Amino acid sequence: MQHNPQTRCPALTAVEPIGVIHTPFTAVSGTPIQSAAAGEAEGVVEIFPRFVQGLADIEGLERLWLIYLFHRAAPAQLMVRPFLDNAEHGIFATRSPARPNHLGLSPVRLLRVEQNRLYVSQVDMIDGSPLLDIKPYVPEFDHFAVTRTGWYKGKSPKGVVADDRFALIDPPDSDR
Repeated sequence: MQHNPQTRCPALTAVEPIGVIHTPFTAVSGTPIQSAAAGEAEGVVEIFPRFVQGLADIEGLERLWLIYLFHRAAPAQLMVRPFLDNAEHGIFATRSPARPNHLGLSPVRLLRVEQNRLYVSQVDMIDGSPLLDIKPYVPEFDHFAVTRTGWYKGKSPKGVVADDRFALIDPPDSDR
């Protein structure tokens, strides 16, 4: 299939955050590497005013997918040594944050909604992460039984936290 720039989706060049994620994790090092290993770590998803209407009916959901930017991740790497292994793997066979588009995806538990704030648990992202989208977690759509897990076979994120291997050397200035 040949790429035709005339049919390119305009949104690909104009992604805009819809909010910001606040968590207790202010440094890459020590942050849980997956939502499933985050325990009950809580955070607040703050939705910007112009997007609040889109929260209608969200309180009836137990879990949400948060799509966000790894805003403190190192530049993209095609080969990485992930947190759960000592061997190098292709970036697309891992969940490492040094991705070409620095997109993060986490399934969190929705605790409550207060105006433009979603109180969530099982957070595994850095404080201040720009939120790009929210989607409902629906077990009938989002859960698949699998028989192949590649190099992940036998690995668990329980008790594993991030170190600085994928952190920006000079993180952007912050007002936090």
